[in-house]
Amino acid sequence: PYSGSSSLFREIQDEELKKFCSRISKLLQAEDLGPDTLDSLQRLFLIISATKYNRRLEKTCVDLLQATLGLATCPEQLQVLCAAILREMSPSDSLSLVWDHTQNSRQLNLVASVLLAQGDRNEEVSAVGQGVLRALESRQPEGPSLRYLLPIMAKVVVLSPGTLQEDQATLLSKRLVDWLRYASLQQGLPHSSSFFSTPRARQPGPITEMDGAVATDFFTVLSTGHRFTEDQWLNVQAFSMLRAWLLHSGPEGLGTLDTDDRSEQEGSTLSVISATSSAGRLLPPRERLREVAFEYCQRLIEQSNRRALRKGDSDLQKACLVEAVLVLDVLCRQDPSFLYRSLSCLKALHGRVRGDPASVRVLLPLARFFLSHGEAAAVDSEAVYQHLFTRIPLEQFHSPMLAFEFVQFCRDNLHLFGGHLGTLRLSFPNLFKFLAWNSPPLTSEFVALLPALVDAGTALEMLHALLDLPCLTAVLDLQLRSSPAPSERPLWDTSLRAPSCLEAFRDPKFQGLFQYLLRPKASGATERLVPLYQLLQPMAGCARVAQCAEAVPTLLQAFFSAVTQVADGALINQLALLLLGRSDSLYPAPGYAARVHSVLSSQFLALCTLKPSLVVELARDLLEFLGSVNGLRSRANLVTSVVWAVGEYLSVAYDRRCTVEQINKFFEALEALLFEVTQCRPSAALPRCPPKVVTALMTTLTKLASRSQDLIPRASLLLSKMRTLTQSPATGSMHGEHGEEGAEAICTRATELLTLLKMPSVAQFVLTPSTEVCSPRYHRDVNTALPLALRTVSRLVEREASLLPG
Repeated sequence: PYSGSSSLFREIQDEELKKFCSRISKLLQAEDLGPDTLDSLQRLFLIISATKYNRRLEKTCVDLLQATLGLATCPEQLQVLCAAILREMSPSDSLSLVWDHTQNSRQLNLVASVLLAQGDRNEEVSAVGQGVLRALESRQPEGPSLRYLLPIMAKVVVLSPGTLQEDQATLLSKRLVDWLRYASLQQGLPHSSSFFSTPRARQPGPITEMDGAVATDFFTVLSTGHRFTEDQWLNVQAFSMLRAWLLHSGPEGLGTLDTDDRSEQEGSTLSVISATSSAGRLLPPRERLREVAFEYCQRLIEQSNRRALRKGDSDLQKACLVEAVLVLDVLCRQDPSFLYRSLSCLKALHGRVRGDPASVRVLLPLARFFLSHGEAAAVDSEAVYQHLFTRIPLEQFHSPMLAFEFVQFCRDNLHLFGGHLGTLRLSFPNLFKFLAWNSPPLTSEFVALLPALVDAGTALEMLHALLDLPCLTAVLDLQLRSSPAPSERPLWDTSLRAPSCLEAFRDPKFQGLFQYLLRPKASGATERLVPLYQLLQPMAGCARVAQCAEAVPTLLQAFFSAVTQVADGALINQLALLLLGRSDSLYPAPGYAARVHSVLSSQFLALCTLKPSLVVELARDLLEFLGSVNGLRSRANLVTSVVWAVGEYLSVAYDRRCTVEQINKFFEALEALLFEVTQCRPSAALPRCPPKVVTALMTTLTKLASRSQDLIPRASLLLSKMRTLTQSPATGSMHGEHGEEGAEAICTRATELLTLLKMPSVAQFVLTPSTEVCSPRYHRDVNTALPLALRTVSRLVEREASLLPG
């Protein structure tokens, strides 16, 4: 059952997995661990890693996997697979791996990865860290290669910073200084040489720079060669863990410095003096490491100016620039004297990369540097942020890596924005370009970012932008199609042909609407985009548009959670009107309107709960909304919510301005609406109406009648007609797929409401309870509990003789 690719794409049952583990156990016990063993381990890893819940393997199989991992003669590929399977099982009580310094460094690396995946259940992290430190202390040539152990040490530092003692931290700092500053400038020797090769040919060549020139300064990660020595590999790995180690070994209380306090430190005379005197004195190991780290980053910035001969080297230059700026930021926060030594090269670097689209990712750590150090950096921060938030999203929205890093930058540095937070908030139309194009991976990031972006001044425009997000995705797609392709691989869906949409995008008549959607900043105005919805309808089937449409409901929930924290009464009214107005004005992506209406209906009720007087204040608009049955079926959720809100909050108990005249107007409007949606006409021109809309209408009409008793005869007559109507053969088709079940629900509700209206005082008590009745006391007190009152009402309705509860 395990041969063939089809077996990989079905669920493996526990019994089947048990048999498969038994087969693997037999293979692992064989003397020859051949291709069958490799193939079976690959399949087992796929089965375990592709399952959401933990898979329990047979103990014999787990023990054999651990034993194979410890075999010195086992092929490396098999050991890598064994370690990967054991990591997927972690944390697990069935693992018994231990750190054994007699193993080779490759094995130690794999064992350590499994132990660290255990999550320090039995102090595994500390054991691994101490094992690596013992290897660091022993300088024996025959000891384990640190090339494979240093990445484990970097992981230990992050997982458990308190593992290292003071003398051990000092030792590691010294070793990092040696690796960073004093790596060899000669290339490594070939692994093997020919018998006929001459000694001259076997001599290693010098290390070169990215542009091919011979290196004259110390070795860095940007130095190139055909083969590298052990200390050169350690140089690369030391730089990769440098920032984490600096943060761990830095002065206490680094994260507690306030921006203003830090600026005062950075501006002190002492800092300037220390900047000039540090080079002439012997520094302690940690300060020496900072000095070497600073020199290393300065050299990386210098090396990044060189023209790389290969594209891969060019990408490496940019990645190293990002890390170098981040390390300099840490250094300047730990020791302000580095700030004045860094500013000139960082300002020059910013001027160089801001005009290079290929180096745009470097701008993010530079911006963070200027944010962190405030006025001491003497940089026009506003210009930096204007360029960052205006140009980059507009030009690079299609880069998924940049999109993620940009949003992460905004999230991680909110506490540093201070006076620039307004720039961030006004730039939400540009940020939404990242979201529209990369919605699946960025949805959760924007859910976390939205509370910081939402502002009372731009809330309405932001809500419009969220509702138009799928339309923005379609427009961004057209923008890419209409411009020269940035690479050989198109960034859009090539299977979708939309020539009419491209023509419309280039048509000057529609340029205003397209430019509004593509605006870089909040404009304070809103545009009706209905003409664009019709023009771009062929794009609604695009996969990227569909993905964006699926993300919008989640984003709307996050938006309303944030906006209700800052909204006043006037804004709440405007939001409610916007919900009603946009309910029939949405981009026609498949299933989009139904998902959005579900959110809008619940949020309309939330706004009414937040401000019950909304119903009275917006009475005219609500009457206008309820005065039409157009699209009733597609907007059933929202219509039901509006009808329920009218019945619940159109009362003097919630707003003293509520009048009998208003109640009568709403009664007439709802009565007409109920009549329209329940009439069976031969033309069948009316849409089928969900039963929940009918029951909500009947309940609200009864509530309004209980508050204006002159309406009771009309309400009773209407309910009687509804009960009779449900017995009509045509009623089932009127309610669509709900059929007889829906008719029965309507009949039951009509009967209950009719019975209540026969005793108006009881109806008012049940349908419009006072605030005292709604208080928790009625749910806790045995003598006045709401169930007691309902039982009493039930007996009255049923015309029981006794009124005593029993």
